[in-house]
Amino acid sequence: MKDLIAFPVLALVLILQTAVVGHITLLSGYGDIMLVTLAAWALQKNVATAWHWAILGGLLVGFVSGIPWGVPLIGYLLMVAIARLLQRRVWQAPILAMFAITLLGTLLVNLLSLMTLRLLGDPLPIADSFSLIILPSLFLNLLLAVPVYLLIRDLARWIYPMEEEA
Repeated sequence: MKDLIAFPVLALVLILQTAVVGHITLLSGYGDIMLVTLAAWALQKNVATAWHWAILGGLLVGFVSGIPWGVPLIGYLLMVAIARLLQRRVWQAPILAMFAITLLGTLLVNLLSLMTLRLLGDPLPIADSFSLIILPSLFLNLLLAVPVYLLIRDLARWIYPMEEEA
């Protein structure tokens, strides 16, 4: 039952991404609330389903975006791998870990998207893409990091109460 909560939560996040957050742009960059949500979920102590969430989130974003479906899937899985590694190392400062994962995940997913588009024949200049898309997206994701982390932390505490740790 606890594993099934991913479907409504990630569906809601996808709806928020496509209807609200995706339309809030800074230059040509936009926030990626799915990435921030998956990062926050992967940083929670008691959560064992971060990989499932990353796969589902990557498939959902790949389904609705114009980029090949494997790019968000691979990007989100790599980001969750880094988050799980950091969660073990930086356990005393979860907000700092959230900022670090948001930064690395945004760079990773956007660079993967940029390289995929270049391989598919879209001649995007790397310098312009970095300054007009990736950096503004990074800024917006960092603004989303703290509120999303707090919401996901509460959700994780509700799903995995402290009594079950023993």
